[in-house]
Amino acid sequence: MDHTPKKYVQIDTPEWVKNAVIYEVNIRQFTFEGTFNAAQAHFPRLKSLGVDILWIMPIHPIGEKNRKGSLGSPYSVKDYYAVNPEFGDLGDFQGFVKAAHAFGFKIILDWVCNHSAWDNRLVEEHPDWYARDYKGDFTPTPWWNWDDVIDFDYSHSALRAYIASAMRYWVEVADIDGFRCDVAGFIPNDFWAKVRSELDTIKPVFMLAEWESKDLHQDAFDMTYAWSWNEIMHGITCHGLPISKLFKYYSWNEKSYPIEAHRMTFLSNHDKNAWDGTQHEQFQQGLEAAIVLSVIGEGMPLIHNGQEAGETKRLAFFEKDPIHWQPHHIGDLYQRLIHLKKSHSALHNGQWGARMIHVPNSAPKQVFSFVRSDKTSKIFVVLNLSNHSILVKFQGTLCLGEFSSFFENKRVEIKSNTELAMAPWGYQIYVN
Repeated sequence: MDHTPKKYVQIDTPEWVKNAVIYEVNIRQFTFEGTFNAAQAHFPRLKSLGVDILWIMPIHPIGEKNRKGSLGSPYSVKDYYAVNPEFGDLGDFQGFVKAAHAFGFKIILDWVCNHSAWDNRLVEEHPDWYARDYKGDFTPTPWWNWDDVIDFDYSHSALRAYIASAMRYWVEVADIDGFRCDVAGFIPNDFWAKVRSELDTIKPVFMLAEWESKDLHQDAFDMTYAWSWNEIMHGITCHGLPISKLFKYYSWNEKSYPIEAHRMTFLSNHDKNAWDGTQHEQFQQGLEAAIVLSVIGEGMPLIHNGQEAGETKRLAFFEKDPIHWQPHHIGDLYQRLIHLKKSHSALHNGQWGARMIHVPNSAPKQVFSFVRSDKTSKIFVVLNLSNHSILVKFQGTLCLGEFSSFFENKRVEIKSNTELAMAPWGYQIYVN
């Protein structure tokens, strides 16, 4: 019998992903005007920040029946082939994508196909395409309070063909570069695999699943959410969760997920910001250390719009609530870290970067330390994930040698007897 190993991931991720950083844009709140045209004024700033992929929250008209708030949720889609007039028209969106491409950005569109608005025309035209509850009525997604939407039933091949056609439409008509797919795990994998193969015949696309499952990487999605990473970092910084939980995540990530399976490491997104709190609420004094790990550790970092400006508030989800833009040291930190990430191949994403290797230390309950290295460079990272000042030594030879201290702009030699003084929630990056 043949026991030759088979490559798990059967899709080809575009090479422009190799050192990319993703940025989420909420068009409604991004500018005072809340339009595609107004958002373009931020392109030079985003380019300077170092982001590459712009994830645009849903752009479709929003349902009016059972709407939440005065403007409703963009995840309640009334028409998959139309543009929300709140943001502009189709020509404005096409112009937005064209201008973004001119800056070197890639555009992925937030796609919501687990459910639709109650007044989507499909409800009248194809009521059989929708799921039913035990009473035989249309039903929102079970157990959630999403009563402004009703679920589809993906056992219908005609529904699958319709949704796939709508996805192809936006790639063909607007030249977008892929999709971020809402609650992707609620939809059968074989649907996603078929759609991915169809989209790739038009152009190489990038697909992000709002889910955390290895299976989605096999033949459909390039990247999935690192929800558990986010939850662990929140637990460490706010609730005293032990650092060993990070070991569990990174072990799982390395042993279960193929190297080609990209994971999105994030501190905030539209859901976290609206319902759980700002980055400051979610990570408190450990915020900057968590940012460092999200960018320099394995995974593609996400920046939620406004994080770089200090994310001063929870954005209203169903109303107009523009971001308060201002210079902020968090933005400066992200910019510096992203530049470092792009400058060293060891820090690149997925199959293009190096694995993290644990460096044991003398304060394992407080300090998380690791190296990422390849033939051209070595990056040694030390994070004090506690509210105590720590003197720490390191074990083994992996981290020994001469380095440039990234934040202190000086040369440092790490020896077997070197003892580093780490401030509470302090962090250091050493570059060789």
